[in-house]
Formats: sequence, structure tokens, C-alpha cells
Amino acid sequence: MDTPAPLTRKRGRPPKRPEESFETRELLLRAGLEVLTEKGFAATGIDEVLKRVGVPKGSFYHYFDSKEAFGAALIERYASYFARKLERHFRDSSMTPLERITAFVDDAQAGMARHDFRRGCLIGNLGQEMAALPESYRGRLSAVFDDWEQRLARCLEAAQKLGQIPGTVDCAQQASFFWIGWEGAVLRAKLERSAKPLEIFANGFFAGLQRP
Repeated sequence: MDTPAPLTRKRGRPPKRPEESFETRELLLRAGLEVLTEKGFAATGIDEVLKRVGVPKGSFYHYFDSKEAFGAALIERYASYFARKLERHFRDSSMTPLERITAFVDDAQAGMARHDFRRGCLIGNLGQEMAALPESYRGRLSAVFDDWEQRLARCLEAAQKLGQIPGTVDCAQQASFFWIGWEGAVLRAKLERSAKPLEIFANGFFAGLQRP
């Protein structure tokens, strides 16, 4: 049987109270999400995140063992946040299934516009940087995309049952196609500082669903 590794004292001044530790960790994650959705992982230094929160550099290691561990926590946090967003849209019974997808697209466009198209998708950003990232991120990122595809596929299947799209449509394949194309559209929207790429992709996707 394996035995636990011995505990080691981490660098920097420890937080005074447990609740203070939790609050600071949450602030670091929030700041990390803001910076990484705009700049990416490789271009973001820990110092920049710490300055936003006002945490001494040495104290960082009381909350995360390394930058790799910090990035893994950010992936988990973003995945949970985005899953809730998709759940809210794709299970909205007040709309038809295709209207739910349209509502998600509109919400995403509004979110990017609110930040002047400087922020994109954390999962997409990290996927583009994978060659320079820890190998441990590869499986995590793939699992997130798989989850998004499954959620969208279920929404498309609901659209099929209502006759909104032909029964011959492969919903799983179309869900995969959507996220591959959507991430490219988000990248182009950041580049052009415009919602136009998102609109072009969404219009093409919906048109494609109606082809026999």
C-alpha cells in the first residue's frame, strides 16, 4: 500500500484564517480566468495575476503547488462555469431546441462585445497553446470539449424529435462540428474585434442542419 508523501512547509506568509485562505484562492482563480481568456497561458506571468489580487508572490504557493496546478484549477473552474451556462440555455423549456442554441450564440456574442472582444474561451485558448503546455492538460481539455459536444448533441436530438431538423442529421457529428468551428470563430472575432465571424459561422451551421 502506498503511503502519503510527507508534508512540507510552503513558502511565504500563511493566511491568518481558513476563510481568508479560501477567499484569496477564489480571487486568484477569478483573476486568472480574466487574464488567461485575454492573453493565454504562456503569455501570462504569475506576477500579473498576483498584482490584480494584491497577494505577495511567496504566498502563491499556499494556494497552488505550481503554475501547472493553477492552470489545472482554472480549467476545472471554467469548465464548471461553462457547463452551467450551456445547461441554462440548452434546457430552457420556454424555447424550442434551435432557439436555445441561437440564444447561446447571442449570449456569447454579447459577452465578447462587453469586453471589446479582448476575451475569448479559456479552453480554446489553451488548446491552441497545447504544444507549450504541460501534457497533463491535454486530457483535461479534451474531456471539456467532449462534455460540451454531448450537451449540444442532446439539444439537437430534441430538435429532431420536434421536426426542426431532418432525422438524417448525425447529431453527435454536428455537435462536434459546431465546437470545432465555434472556437475558430471566437479566435477570428478576437482578431477582428467584431461579432461578424460568430454570426457567419452560426448562420452556416444552422443552414447546414437543414440540408437533407
